[in-house]
Amino acid sequence: DIGSEKGNLAQVRHVVLVLSGKGGVGKSTLTTELALALRHAGKKVGILDVDLCGPSIPRMLCVGRQDVHQCDAGWVPVYTDAQKSLALMSIGFLLENPDDAVVWRGPKKTALIGQFVSDVAWGELDFLLVDTPPGTSDEHLAVVENLRKHKVDGAILVTTPQAVSTGDVRREITFCKKTGLRILGIVENMSGFVCPHCSECSNIFSKGGGEELAKLSGSPFLGCIPLDPQLSTSVEEGKDFIQAFPESATFSAISHIAQAVLANIAAA
Repeated sequence: DIGSEKGNLAQVRHVVLVLSGKGGVGKSTLTTELALALRHAGKKVGILDVDLCGPSIPRMLCVGRQDVHQCDAGWVPVYTDAQKSLALMSIGFLLENPDDAVVWRGPKKTALIGQFVSDVAWGELDFLLVDTPPGTSDEHLAVVENLRKHKVDGAILVTTPQAVSTGDVRREITFCKKTGLRILGIVENMSGFVCPHCSECSNIFSKGGGEELAKLSGSPFLGCIPLDPQLSTSVEEGKDFIQAFPESATFSAISHIAQAVLANIAAA
């Protein structure tokens, strides 16, 4: 019922979706790093991982296989720290075996997403980041429709610099416009490669596709994140990159994006 949905999201101040028309562009990595950056800025953050086919955030935050407990208000999210400043709920927690594939038809996926949105007892949060699967499918409509009962601040779109990726993300922009979802901005991920020895940046996948796309669509451009081996290692090992490498150019790029998101939401 709508009362309980509002109940579980009533103390969530801002809801932000992370979208992309294409798989493998780094949505989950950006969601994780943005959550950590917001937490370091003193915010209480939750991540809802609804990427049914590839729930990778539990690994990125080093929480592994967790039993999900119930309370009166619904499912209790998994906290990644003693201060309970970063909460996570992932489809990955509900799979009996981490190697299981989610072979479900649309209605079953849609029902689970509805349950995820309404039945997680988030408590008080400054931000809820929603990591979505790639594309513009049933799952996305289910997320948007279920969250619409609550206020959604908007979506961050992630692309890589190449034309193939920006073409797919262009379709995501159309999806946002059709569903009335505000675009908070576009992030160009894998934008150049940072050499771990000399810190020089080489443009492996070309550059500027994300910024060009932002101009064409009239959306804010939030910034570029380079391919950084230190970031990849942190994500693989579930370490807090932002704490480990505060001097790196990648850290400053992620911080800049977090600040731009905060500014865009405040300006709404």
